[in-house]
Amino acid sequence: MVALARKTLIYEWRRFLPAILAVGFAGLLQLLQLALVLGIFGSTSLYITGSSADVWVGYPGTQNVGSGRSIDADVVSHILMDPAVQRVEPYIWVDGDWRGPRETGGVSVFVSGIDPAADGLMFSRVLPAALRARLAEPDAIVVDRSALDQLGVGLGDTATINGHQVHVVGIGSGLRALGGVNVLCSLDTARRLDNDTADVGPTYLVAKLRNPSEAQAVAVRLRGDQAFGPYTTWSSADFARRSVLYWLFDTGAGAGVLFLAGIVFLVGAVITSQTLIAAVNGSVREYATLNALGVGVAALRRVVLEQAFWVGALGLMGASALGILLMLLARSQDVPVVLNVPAALACIILAMGLAAVSGLAAMRSLRRADPATLLR
Repeated sequence: MVALARKTLIYEWRRFLPAILAVGFAGLLQLLQLALVLGIFGSTSLYITGSSADVWVGYPGTQNVGSGRSIDADVVSHILMDPAVQRVEPYIWVDGDWRGPRETGGVSVFVSGIDPAADGLMFSRVLPAALRARLAEPDAIVVDRSALDQLGVGLGDTATINGHQVHVVGIGSGLRALGGVNVLCSLDTARRLDNDTADVGPTYLVAKLRNPSEAQAVAVRLRGDQAFGPYTTWSSADFARRSVLYWLFDTGAGAGVLFLAGIVFLVGAVITSQTLIAAVNGSVREYATLNALGVGVAALRRVVLEQAFWVGALGLMGASALGILLMLLARSQDVPVVLNVPAALACIILAMGLAAVSGLAAMRSLRRADPATLLR
């Protein structure tokens, strides 16, 4: 019966082609949607994942990097007393209002004040050493290449942030932000750009450990000493997850994404099941003949399920090939797309689940595969 399923699929490929295309298209939409979600919302944790710090220290209750408040700089001494900590580095976040040399209207920028030293922890994985060194110049900034048109600047141009003049000394990549534009500068420049007089300390402290695998244990150990003022600690993995989940669920954006994914799955299931039902109906006399020859309905159902499996597999293969090409194109245009192994497995399961649901719906047509239909 398995061989029959494959041979029928090959011989009657025109009947099954629409179902293959439906599964492939639905799988492609789910793949690209998931890659965009991971890329867009993953950019909210870029400050963490793009840095080599193992432990973050910030204000209690902080939901994501952009909502931090300044903490007492004296916390540094407490962090350094832990034998697992190798070094500590301040990080300053400033909300800025951008005014460029060309008319762009008001642009919200997220200013990151980092240590410009070659061994600096912040953005060490996305900021080349040559660009980092240029930030040591007074009022020097680095922006992402995808934001140049939005900011209305180019390399060497000057602009103002919160009324202070800055100049672009470098253009990076992979620094795209959600809801604004990332601007990198030195710690001294960030302090000058911060107009909030209540900010008397760094927004965060980031620590490098001698053994990064101890990040969770060290974060727990450092948490809660109120003698150094209100602060808390997270491992980098926990803080990155916290930031992504905040944007996915607490902002309401995740509900829209899940709703759209459900619509894609439902539409794909309806189209695919109807196509498979039509294919089964078109072969109902052949199935009736097999039934008359002694092949049971259960065996015929296995044939339909086998056909549904191959429809899903072929559609998934086409979706994967086209999806890879589209993702490469997206990355070349600085569109944030990310796809990891768990996400790819989720897409495969959804696509095969779609084919399985369609196969189960098509099995109902076998009720017409009665040998009596051959006498009509």
